[in-house]
Amino acid sequence: MKTFKAYQRANGDIGIRNHLLIIPTVICSNQVCNRIVQMVPDAVAIPHQHGCSQIGADKDRTFEVLAGTGKNPNVGAVIIISLGCEVVDPIALAEEIRKTGKPVEVFDIQTVGGSVKAIQYGIELAKRMKADLDRQERVDVPLSKLKVGVKCGGSDATSGLASNPALGVAADRLIDDGGTIVIGETTEIIGAEHVLAERCVTPEIKERLYYIVDRFEKEVDRMGADMRGGNPSPGNIAGGLSTIEEKSLGCISKCGTSPIRGVIEYAEDIPETGLYFMDSPGNDIECVSGMAAGGAHIVCFTTGRGTPTGAAVIPVIKITGNGKMFAHMEDNMDVDVSQILSGTMSIEASGDAIWKEIQEVAEGKLTKAEILGHQEFSINRIGPSL
Repeated sequence: MKTFKAYQRANGDIGIRNHLLIIPTVICSNQVCNRIVQMVPDAVAIPHQHGCSQIGADKDRTFEVLAGTGKNPNVGAVIIISLGCEVVDPIALAEEIRKTGKPVEVFDIQTVGGSVKAIQYGIELAKRMKADLDRQERVDVPLSKLKVGVKCGGSDATSGLASNPALGVAADRLIDDGGTIVIGETTEIIGAEHVLAERCVTPEIKERLYYIVDRFEKEVDRMGADMRGGNPSPGNIAGGLSTIEEKSLGCISKCGTSPIRGVIEYAEDIPETGLYFMDSPGNDIECVSGMAAGGAHIVCFTTGRGTPTGAAVIPVIKITGNGKMFAHMEDNMDVDVSQILSGTMSIEASGDAIWKEIQEVAEGKLTKAEILGHQEFSINRIGPSL
């Protein structure tokens, strides 16, 4: 059994990072959370614009993403900060995250006595919890526990020709070792969904994949909109991609060749072992945030034009097949596989280089996005604000 060093969680999960996460339940708590993080090194906050004036499925979506992010195994402990009158229930949120066995504290700004007192209270609480996390050590854990999301953004012609198929090789390597791959971006498989559908292990999963594509297309029709101009984006077109079908065929190569074992909703728990599809938008931050809320440890992100964004609680590995862009934006890129296009390295060898990078990041190597402090977070909306 292959192993690597990581943090063992009380519920049997493993974490490759050990974050103290500060969660605002509502936009009104963002500034308090941000100020606490400024005073407690290595703590992470996930400010967002939601948590109030939401109902039904939209309110549930916010709760599920906040809870899933708190439950992510890269998070060692959580502080939840509410205003005291929002629709997201902070106590219920804390109870949901506590199911993992990790420490969770919760307080509200109105009860504590305003922003200044809340910041002071939160700093002291965060320092104590961070000190406890700092005493934890990595132990040997099975490599088969690793869950990796695959994503592309700022794509150009090199994405489908080089970086995506190379990432597909790495995805197959992880699955061969018993690990898990999740691919998302429903908008980015349109025109190629039939190719993925043939890889579904049951007729029911195949039907589910077609259903989520149809659901999205009907929503676009309901809005009276046309995807063209938004996908492919102006940047995609400038980079050499002509149609959504061309983009989608390149996009799906990044998940490798394994059979699809399930289709899950946005931010839903990602099962162990094998390849899964998560219904999610193409928007980079919303998609990656959904994968993190589902329990992914890492996201591998291919880009041809250069995308700097990272994520709040999971490392994001940036991979490119565009050698000129890598030289121009090396501060943001982790792996260059442009040698595929120059004919000096095979797709298999490039995939092995990505697989090596995944294992090193899992054992603690910082990605460029982590070094630069990219901690982007966004929740995909369902309904309008009230």
